[in-house]
Amino acid sequence: MKAVIIPGWHLYSQQQPEDAIAIPTEFILNQNPLLILKGKIREVGKMERFKDAILGITAHQYSGQVSFLQTVELKAKVKTALSGTVEYQTCDDEKCLPPKKIPFTIPLK
Repeated sequence: MKAVIIPGWHLYSQQQPEDAIAIPTEFILNQNPLLILKGKIREVGKMERFKDAILGITAHQYSGQVSFLQTVELKAKVKTALSGTVEYQTCDDEKCLPPKKIPFTIPLK
């Protein structure tokens, strides 16, 4: 899945530093007996390590775009899908929008 981020805004990485207050992007994958998940969801993009000078907190975030990749193996030669929800939060330099959960389905052949 690819996230395209509006200029001036950012999306948080799945992994955050201990002092972060940012809500990390989280994928919850539905179980599918026809799939084997290979490893964890990887992020492909230019991660920024942000440090707030006033609050002293840090965050790992993306601007512009980031792709989230999950390798899967089909147990049989069938049509199925990888489905679940993604929860994320976006912020700019002044405010954050409330976290949002979006369901998704990715057809597989």
